[in-house]
Amino acid sequence: MSSIKKIKALDEIVIPEPKADETYSKTLLKREFSFAGLKKLLGVADFSKSGDRVCGLAAEDEISREAARSILSDLTLQHLYDRPLVDDRGALDSVMRVGYDIDLAVFGSIADMTMGELKDYLMRSPGSEMERIGPALLPVMVAGLAKICDVHELIYLSAKVKPNAKARTRIGLPGTLSSRCQPNHPTDDLRGLTLLTYMGLAEGAGDCLLGMNPAEDTVENVSVVLETMDKIRRETGVPTQLCCLAHIKTQLAAMEKGAPVEILFQSIAGTDRTLVDEFDVTVDFLDKAYYTMAEKGPLRDQAEQWMYFETGQGSEVSYNKHNGIDMTVTEALCYGLARRYDPFMVNNVTGFIGPETHLDNFEMLISNLQDQFMGKLMGLPMGMAPCYTLHSNCTSEGQQMATQLLTAAGANFFMDVYYGMDRMLSYFDTSGHDDQTLREIYNLKPAPEYQAWAVEKGIYQLDEQGHVERGANWGNPRIFCDSDVEFQKLLESTPAVYGLENAGPRVANDVQRTLRANQAIAREAIHADLRLEELEKFNVRLLNTKATSKDAHLNDPELGAHIAEQDRAALKVENCDVQVLISDGLSAEAIHHNMDELLPVLEDGLKSRGYTVAQHLVAPYGRVKLAEEVSDAVQAKVIINLIGERPGGDALASRSMSSYMTYRLEDDDKQAAAEFSGNSDIAFEMTVISNIYAGGIPSLEAGSLIVERAIQILENRAAGNRLTNLLKDKA
Repeated sequence: MSSIKKIKALDEIVIPEPKADETYSKTLLKREFSFAGLKKLLGVADFSKSGDRVCGLAAEDEISREAARSILSDLTLQHLYDRPLVDDRGALDSVMRVGYDIDLAVFGSIADMTMGELKDYLMRSPGSEMERIGPALLPVMVAGLAKICDVHELIYLSAKVKPNAKARTRIGLPGTLSSRCQPNHPTDDLRGLTLLTYMGLAEGAGDCLLGMNPAEDTVENVSVVLETMDKIRRETGVPTQLCCLAHIKTQLAAMEKGAPVEILFQSIAGTDRTLVDEFDVTVDFLDKAYYTMAEKGPLRDQAEQWMYFETGQGSEVSYNKHNGIDMTVTEALCYGLARRYDPFMVNNVTGFIGPETHLDNFEMLISNLQDQFMGKLMGLPMGMAPCYTLHSNCTSEGQQMATQLLTAAGANFFMDVYYGMDRMLSYFDTSGHDDQTLREIYNLKPAPEYQAWAVEKGIYQLDEQGHVERGANWGNPRIFCDSDVEFQKLLESTPAVYGLENAGPRVANDVQRTLRANQAIAREAIHADLRLEELEKFNVRLLNTKATSKDAHLNDPELGAHIAEQDRAALKVENCDVQVLISDGLSAEAIHHNMDELLPVLEDGLKSRGYTVAQHLVAPYGRVKLAEEVSDAVQAKVIINLIGERPGGDALASRSMSSYMTYRLEDDDKQAAAEFSGNSDIAFEMTVISNIYAGGIPSLEAGSLIVERAIQILENRAAGNRLTNLLKDKA
């Protein structure tokens, strides 16, 4: 293994004192344009995207955008260096500070260049020069470059460099395209996990990673998931590495108990407020996690990198914690943070959030191209996951266009989600079929260690010239099972498997037609409204949010997170233990298909244990964060928010809902919560149970499970990761 990178302490990173905002002006074609402050200039210079429009950062028209780009092109790198962007309190947060950990010697040699001159220089230079200059650039500079590049330039520059990384396999070598196999299951059924992994391996996927997102983020479940994937790896002999994409604290606790945490995952953000408040992690904690893996990780003696970060434009805007900074710049700040840890992989999931950040195919596509360029220029081994949800105007065709361009630009890897339809997270990503199609179009191969294994298994074969072709076993997961009976049991445990027939590297037409029909039906569920008259039997009271229409609700998440002014006064302090809050979220049908069985079990379970339950609230056009305002208003200890999930690709999955249990911290709890989270302002903690529907956790079972979790929260006066930690200590 290569030597461990020494991470520079935050207080050792040199960063200039912030300057007061200044006005940037430009006369363009006899028109005068002015922009107040660097944040505004950077926002207006970008392509228009829904997240930036909602925040008032996007250009009002094309000529304004070009004026801002002209000004930005004329700014020197030194000008940007001297003006770090502050948070809403006027302070420098730790993510911004990390971005200033650059090669100052190289920066000194280019500091007088304007942004436009730097762009032209990189266009004329070989990839080796990009590799030299990248470590000397601040994230804000890299984002600025992305904003003044057109599509051809983003692709051309991205294709010049391809950072690679090594664990058991080396990812990112020239002429390769790898994939992360993602066998997500709505209930973490281990048989379904096994089948979806077999399906991915049979299509030549997973050379980058076998990585599952767990539905249940507990140490016990994460350990079982990792042990199951490790068993598959050992039995098949596939050379790859493992990851369970739970919270980083859960993964480290599982590793302490002996689980094979080979690659350590965490979602990251471009502002401290998002990183700490929403992702429950600090830069200091990430530093400790890095060193823990270096010292104790199962692959410490053979891996050169072991950290995995997931990002994507928009999380900071979605949580309204972007510090007045646009989505492209906050994404670049994520890459500055990732760069600190020399990661094995960075996966970009721009498009995952929905229309509040990226409304349509163009916005999703252009952001992905910007992201890949920024990450690669900053030296990161970039994987791309151009994805979409059914409540946006993005489509599979737009996603496919994005993958073609990103492959031309030299992506290290894409995702493998079977059929492209995630059965747990209810979004759409690339599939093993997509990966293989792109390999054949662009004459690319998997990682060499994996290719040798796949040839041995008959998944691939070599022609007379040594070129890789699909073999007789490509697309046939049955080769990994000992019997037809075993294979049939795996099939029965996995939702939304419509057939294994293929046509070349694509699914057969009959399978595709079934997929598309289910997707069309599920998309319809997004636009259904709650039928309030059907909920009256549950003795509910109506609570309106600031979202006054379906379109407003879908496109601006902040509206659904706040109580309408006229309804706030009607809420009184009741001091009950539990307040149930029912909302359509992204699927009203989910509410109507689950309430009859779930709600009586929930009520009876809590009341029979002596807990007080307030009269239920029903909030059309509500979001998860609405629970915090409700809690403050009624002073309930726990808000149980029953809310419709975004529909997945299966018609049945449009009926899936979640239960978000929000615990309002009492004064005696706040110190312990602050110490655990690193967030001194923490006021709420949250536990979630997802995928409640007939194909996931059935309604009756979910009702009992919610009661159990709610009682644990009330008894331990904690929720989320802190509750998990307390329960682990008591076990």
